[in-house]
Amino acid sequence: MTIGVWVLGDQLWQEQAALQSCPTPVPVILIESHQWVKQRRYHAQKLVLVWSAMRHFAQELEAAGWPVTYAIAPDFVTPLRQWIAAHHIHELRIMEPSDRPFRELIATLDLPCALKFLPNNHFLWSETEFQDWARGRKTLLLEYFYRAGRQRFQILMNGKIPLGGKWNYDAANRQPPPTHLKPPPPLRFSADQITQAVIETVRQGNFDTYGHIEPFYWGVTRAQALQVLENFIEYRLPQFGPYQDAMVAGEETLWHSLLSPYLNLGLLHPQEVINAALVAYSERSLPLNSVEGFIRQILGWREYMYGLYHYLGPDYCQHNFFHHTEPLPTFFWQSDRTSMNCLRHVLNQIERTGYAHHIQRLMILANFALIAGLSPQEVENWFHSVFIDAYDWVMQTNVLGMGLFADGGRLASKPYAASANYIQRMSNYCQGCAYDPKQRVGDRACPFNFFYWHFLARHRDVLSHQGRMSMILKHLDKFSPTETAAIQQQVAQWYAQNS
Repeated sequence: MTIGVWVLGDQLWQEQAALQSCPTPVPVILIESHQWVKQRRYHAQKLVLVWSAMRHFAQELEAAGWPVTYAIAPDFVTPLRQWIAAHHIHELRIMEPSDRPFRELIATLDLPCALKFLPNNHFLWSETEFQDWARGRKTLLLEYFYRAGRQRFQILMNGKIPLGGKWNYDAANRQPPPTHLKPPPPLRFSADQITQAVIETVRQGNFDTYGHIEPFYWGVTRAQALQVLENFIEYRLPQFGPYQDAMVAGEETLWHSLLSPYLNLGLLHPQEVINAALVAYSERSLPLNSVEGFIRQILGWREYMYGLYHYLGPDYCQHNFFHHTEPLPTFFWQSDRTSMNCLRHVLNQIERTGYAHHIQRLMILANFALIAGLSPQEVENWFHSVFIDAYDWVMQTNVLGMGLFADGGRLASKPYAASANYIQRMSNYCQGCAYDPKQRVGDRACPFNFFYWHFLARHRDVLSHQGRMSMILKHLDKFSPTETAAIQQQVAQWYAQNS
């Protein structure tokens, strides 16, 4: 009779709670379930990343003395039962899954041993600690949570005062891209034998995947993830702040960290990522706006998304505040089927890499989905399917709350809706586009324009109660009946052509 540990595919850290609960090595199992990944049309590189990282982690555990079983099976329960019987497991320890659906799956498994869940230690705030912070608050805005985190962990603080006298440096971190940007190239890795084997498994298997499987440049081990972190701190963090909202055709990563896939797999821990940025700030006198802007994404946004996901509960995924029901256009799955430069650039990039940075996701993809009235549930499912760093806890709050305002403001203080003017200011995507970013109606009118004003008009009554929207809504009064009718006609025509 013995204890066993089941390591899930996004818990690839030797200090994760279930492994750490065992003073000496005990039997460990990792499972590739082909049935589980057929729930969605996942990006092919997402499957390669997760399974290759799992196989590499299994080797690391074996080298550290753990008796490891690595199973590849149609489901989870069959190899679990065989392993439990073979090792006489009487207690199966699992670190609490990050995603609610996986918790529900485990609850349905009829296993011949006791289950013991250990609190998830891949985040800085536990679920209970977040609930204690959130309980009784009238508003759950990120800014308040972020300040609480800065104070709690004493990060970029001088006692109770934030360094520099400001909590954030957004004003300095929203610069449009200059004409000649020279960002550092991303760190890329060659696929080793294990990764090549996984690529063949995905390519030849019965999987309905999305996107290109090769070239595959992602890291798949903790050592490689640490190299990406070091590369970011050395070459990208100093200039990360000013242009973190910029978008440039042909420059897909700019100064972004590319760390989210490794954080979400457990190959990196948020505390060590923050510590690396703090050390660089102290020793190299890096710009505070860049360091603070990056730390806010880890200590603020990432922790906030995870906490809200579990705090808001299982019904959150059904919210649809604006009652949007339009189906997802085909071009979301096939980028060459849209003539909008901005969407084609971003969607093609995702097809090739599984990646887009946060402003591409928010202000191109989610923005378009919001103003075009696309079904929030279809959009969230697409985001979850195509991004290499996507998980249930990441995408529900990010897409439904931040991107689509489907929760009616539980998360964001206003809808992040914008016309082509924003895209033209923050990118060079409009250059050479078939549409004119200045036109609202007509043959060359940019869809971001007529959808934007149509969105404001049809939801004016609801939006008027959002304090930050009142000024922009007044612009609707300047529209003539003729132009208003033309916008409505243009929207209807677009739906007819793209349904």
